Amino acid sequence: MNAFIQACRRHLFWAAVFSLVLNVLVLALPFYTLEVFDRVFASHSVPTLVMLTLVTTIALVGMTLLDQVRARLLMSCAFGLDRALGPQVVTRLFAVAGSPGHAAQTQCIRDVATVRGFLTGPGVIALFDAPWAPLFLLLIFVFHPLLGVLATAGALVLLACAWLNSRVTRHYNEVSARAGRASSQFMDASVRNADAVRAMGMSADLGRRWSALNDQVLRTAAASQAAGAPWTGLTRFVRQYLQVLMLGCGAWLVVTGDLGSGVMMAGTLVLARALAPVEAIVSSWRGLFEFIEAVDRLSALLDGSDQVREPHPLPRPTGRLEVEALSMTAGPRVLLRGVNFALLPGQQMAVIGPSGAGKTALLRLLAGIWTPAGGAVRLDGARLQDYPADTLGAAIGYLPQNVELFPGTVAENIARMQPQPDADAVIAAAQLCGAHDLILRLPQGYDTEVGEGGAQLSAGQRARVGIARALYGQPALVLLDEPNANLDAEGEDALVDMLARLRERGLTVVVVAHRPRMLQGMDKLLVLREGVVEQFGDYADIAARFARGPKVAAVGERTAQIGGGGHGQRA
Repeated sequence: MNAFIQACRRHLFWAAVFSLVLNVLVLALPFYTLEVFDRVFASHSVPTLVMLTLVTTIALVGMTLLDQVRARLLMSCAFGLDRALGPQVVTRLFAVAGSPGHAAQTQCIRDVATVRGFLTGPGVIALFDAPWAPLFLLLIFVFHPLLGVLATAGALVLLACAWLNSRVTRHYNEVSARAGRASSQFMDASVRNADAVRAMGMSADLGRRWSALNDQVLRTAAASQAAGAPWTGLTRFVRQYLQVLMLGCGAWLVVTGDLGSGVMMAGTLVLARALAPVEAIVSSWRGLFEFIEAVDRLSALLDGSDQVREPHPLPRPTGRLEVEALSMTAGPRVLLRGVNFALLPGQQMAVIGPSGAGKTALLRLLAGIWTPAGGAVRLDGARLQDYPADTLGAAIGYLPQNVELFPGTVAENIARMQPQPDADAVIAAAQLCGAHDLILRLPQGYDTEVGEGGAQLSAGQRARVGIARALYGQPALVLLDEPNANLDAEGEDALVDMLARLRERGLTVVVVAHRPRMLQGMDKLLVLREGVVEQFGDYADIAARFARGPKVAAVGERTAQIGGGGHGQRA
């Protein structure tokens, strides 16, 4: 995060320089008032009035222009920071989301917007103007020491009120922010599961649960408001009463002959300018608090991520897969322990085992989604971490258990949301998995919008599009996690035919399967139980061991029992 802020130093430096000039030019109005009262009224000189008015007008026009330039500088800084920070945050969010036992905090995306909004709002302007407030107070001392003492005392009281306000409300603001995030996350999860909610009559209960969470937000917000209201009111009172005292004290000095009326008026205007940043900071205190919290969260997310070097370019892999003493944990839970196997390019392996055996964890490690706690996954001899992300992504086709599509067309989803997809490769991937005719029957064919999460398609259609996406670009390694879970007989026939074609093309395939039919034609079989390899070897050998002969149906029944007896089980 510090690196991104350092990149904005030039903009911030010039914004500070312009703030200095602006705060000098803002004195034009107090000095105009001073000269009018003490010189123009005394001399009755119209040319002097005209000249003073002209000079002051030029100063105010210059101040307005510089203020616009400063605003544009800060806006450019904010937008540049957003453009540089956003992609890094998204990358880190995907990395965090891919870690077992962790979920992506999409709050960080909103944090980027919070940082951008603060840098383009009035709060940052007040921070740039605040350092010059002591100079204005010093100028009031030049006018008269008594006025200077009164102005300084009032400014210190305002600062004390602002500090006390922040101390009193900080805890409530933190609790309110956490409660707000919990309420939003709960509602997001509820909406994502709307089908189950409506089918099982859960809407009323979920509504009550959300209301309870939202009540917590309202209670903490009300508590924060109640705790901070007295200090906010006191700040406003001190600000206004200080103007009264300054004007009254100045009038008394004018009456006693110690001060001119012009100095009195100028001193009041200078005081208003000196206190304006303090008042602005107090009024935008919550925004400043949210900005600081956002920077802290972004710093925690990005900590050390900018030190990761880009791997040296490697040739596109051919599909030779080696797994060496692979282990994975999620907190205290051991997902995999000491897994070893190897596949040659073009070989196909089925992974079976009971629920919780570690099948899905294995595929996530093979896909490079997770970083292993021990051991290594090698593709053509190189660890997955040693491949550049683009090279590895293009070499792997992955179908998760729950297929999620992105808002866009069918073609865009198959092409992995590439900005300029290869239309021929899209059709080739769909034809390879037997989804081409199905897609042509959609309302707009490949240009059909899939909707949020693929809501416009059925579960089977989403699965077929997801398989085509996995095959896009002829990847060297294809990983399928229960690919037939949502397929009908026609889709399963197409899937079996696809596996045969992948073997002909020399693609390495790893399939997590429960249904017996998916085991037909496999070269290797891996049986997992409680994260440990129970069996691994040629399919025919293990089939003979289980079923007293290499009969696919018998092996399927036996492996289905090993795998938990039916599809839809979770690894």
